[in-house]
Amino acid sequence: MIMNKDYWSSRYKKQQTGWDIGEASRPLIHLFETIENKNLKILIPGCGNAYEADYLYHIGFRNVFIMDIALEPLNEFRLRNRTFPESHILQEDFFKHQGKYDLIVEQTFFCAISPELRQSYVEKCFELLKDGGKLIGVLFDREFEGGPPFGGNKNEYLRLFKTHFEEVLIQNCYHSIKPRAGSEIIITCDKAIS
Repeated sequence: MIMNKDYWSSRYKKQQTGWDIGEASRPLIHLFETIENKNLKILIPGCGNAYEADYLYHIGFRNVFIMDIALEPLNEFRLRNRTFPESHILQEDFFKHQGKYDLIVEQTFFCAISPELRQSYVEKCFELLKDGGKLIGVLFDREFEGGPPFGGNKNEYLRLFKTHFEEVLIQNCYHSIKPRAGSEIIITCDKAIS
């Protein structure tokens, strides 16, 4: 299966978007509420309908960038958020993106890419983060038949993210929606200041 731009566009056109919960992820909202600096430059890659960006923007974060390879969810986001800066809506391939961010937010992108790309994902996140930056997000702690989504477990994630990040913290997730309860974990990766 080739999961390229056409594949994801087709999924949105056919409304085959089972990952879309129709609102910002509650575990991420709890993480966002701990962030005091609203000037952070934030990237949400593979953002889909980007409800997390809705939430951040509406509570005063003005330096949020969203990215998806498919145009359809970005257009949906534009309709919901008429005042969101157009230059912060990026239709491009995450792995080719250039930029520097204080925070990268992971929500359903990691589980959507082929597991063969996970090491490249970690490397790209590390590259895109400024010194002292963070990657925060929600990952599945379970396996799936086929995919996407593609699952995994805490030990696998620790090994993977520790190849680049000095500090990797994985915690149980207590705010999942009911269908995902007990199958999600919170990950925080800190990029050291060199």
